[in-house]
Amino acid sequence: QLQLVESGGGLVQPGGSLRLSCSASGFTLDYYAIGWFRQVPGKEREGVSCISGTDSSTYYTNSVKGRFTISRDNAKNTVYLQMNSLKPEDTAVYYCAADSFSCDNNYANYDYWGQGTQVTVSS
Repeated sequence: QLQLVESGGGLVQPGGSLRLSCSASGFTLDYYAIGWFRQVPGKEREGVSCISGTDSSTYYTNSVKGRFTISRDNAKNTVYLQMNSLKPEDTAVYYCAADSFSCDNNYANYDYWGQGTQVTVSS
């Protein structure tokens, strides 16, 4: 069974950090572009970051540039999203997704999705 599983979410104070993990089972992530998306109730899913499968190029939405870092460890079949200097507006359910072609801001083009992990930034 092909599956993505996110972990690492939780409650953190503003200015704090979290590291999200996206692990795959049933397939290897090596050649997939892996995107992180987030969604709050009543709003459309938003692309946060992506790492390509070909040369590990990275992309970030403007609101997280300089604060979030995406990386991949192919030996562990895992992609990470390091989130620093977190703000209340980062609160959302975070999803990882795999695209067999390339990084794409259109979430409908991704092939596999995880179940999501909640990130809450609050004092």
